Amino acid sequence: MVFWCDCLRNNGYQQINGVGQGPRFGVRHVQCILAFCGLAVAYALRVNLSVAIVAMTDRNATNPNFEEFDWDEGVKSYLLSSFFWGYVVTQVPGGYLSHKYGAKYTFFFGVLFCSILAILTPLAAEIGDWPLLIALRSVQGLCQGMIFPSTHTFLAKWAPADERGRLVSYCYSGSQFGTVVMLSISGYIASSWMGWPSIFYVSGLAGMMWCFIWYFYSASTPAQHPTITTQERRYIESSGHGRRPSDAGRSENLHLKTPWLKILSSLPFWTLLIVHCANNWGFWTLLTEIPTFLKNILGLDIRHNGPLSALPYLAMTLLSYGFICIADIMNRTSVMPLAFSRKLFNTIGMWIPMIALMGLGYITTGESTVLAIALLTIAVGANAATYLGFQVNHIDLSPNFAGTLMGITNCAANVMSIIAPLTVGLIVTDETNPLQWRIVFYITAAFYFLGNLMFLIFGRTSPRAWNFAQPANRTNATAVDEEATETDPLQPNST
Repeated sequence: MVFWCDCLRNNGYQQINGVGQGPRFGVRHVQCILAFCGLAVAYALRVNLSVAIVAMTDRNATNPNFEEFDWDEGVKSYLLSSFFWGYVVTQVPGGYLSHKYGAKYTFFFGVLFCSILAILTPLAAEIGDWPLLIALRSVQGLCQGMIFPSTHTFLAKWAPADERGRLVSYCYSGSQFGTVVMLSISGYIASSWMGWPSIFYVSGLAGMMWCFIWYFYSASTPAQHPTITTQERRYIESSGHGRRPSDAGRSENLHLKTPWLKILSSLPFWTLLIVHCANNWGFWTLLTEIPTFLKNILGLDIRHNGPLSALPYLAMTLLSYGFICIADIMNRTSVMPLAFSRKLFNTIGMWIPMIALMGLGYITTGESTVLAIALLTIAVGANAATYLGFQVNHIDLSPNFAGTLMGITNCAANVMSIIAPLTVGLIVTDETNPLQWRIVFYITAAFYFLGNLMFLIFGRTSPRAWNFAQPANRTNATAVDEEATETDPLQPNST
């Protein structure tokens, strides 16, 4: 609690180019709270099937008054991965649309349509069995494909450079919060008189409630918010690492053309794409398969399965705040370049989980339940450090096109989210065989190792020259030294 208050106490009090100081708690923080809640409901809508599918295929483990489906492991793998079939399609369009029309609206419609479909999920399963459910989940993925690019576009407009890592981490921790809540309550809901259909009703209604609040209280940019003060708006718009001084306070009016060829020929961008893919393989392997692993290797029933599945994501949520405060302490007591900070936290977030997963591969029976839960918690929880690593690197490389970069890398990364559960289905032909699960964990550890190694060698944090793409109404562009800030020390709170 002391660390939390200490982190907040310094927010926005640095002088930025002589323009002024931002308030300790301002409109930008309210916008981030709304984004936090939006990502929470988005992830609740995304992961609700991970626990529900256990209840839907095992009547004896939950309320027997609801329909049970005879789905083998292959069908379940298709169901768990089908969300990402649609999800990858709208990533790049989502980044473009959020840049063109405003992140407020792409975020809003993505969550709204996904929420409506969640409420229709039990009906779809009843009348169309798994083929219709796969189609519905794919459409939900199409809707949510716009959310992460929209969030990055949104944060690039609202987060001052010296608060960037902190605000991005706070917002994206909402995804883990939603995961924790959904996994924690799903088992109890499925076992109650409401049955497994209410898992989808609860998450769907929560999403629709958030949409109502978001529509009336959010804005795509500080300039569009009706209650923001002039002081805070100037503070946000002028504090950008990645903006020319001449653009301060008026960059929203420039129509920047997306430099597609320069983006796709940039080595730091390709490094970011690779590390994003590697991280997603590990994250989604664990997220989709933990309930099955707990049930078949550790012998935990549905009532214990949900809360224990959620425990690693609770640790991830809490550790994300802890890592922010550690970064603040390090910044105040040492001279630390931004590049070193990003790579340090990314290493913590990927190589510690790698070691934990290698140990998890040797858990063979339910007698090692405590050790298995501890290793799972470390593997997932430590991954929160990547919020201060590659996850914010899109905005480092290009504040002006952060949503587009996120759309491209998240599109590629979520191909891994499709392949990972399918790969588990091919490897784990006997869910009670710990040797097959060991192979799964070793493959995941290898992805974590190689992804972070690439980021350590080729990752960059200074804005790329193509961030300052030629506006349609300008003829001269300012030259940018891309490597100039790679070894510069961080300013206070530049996390």
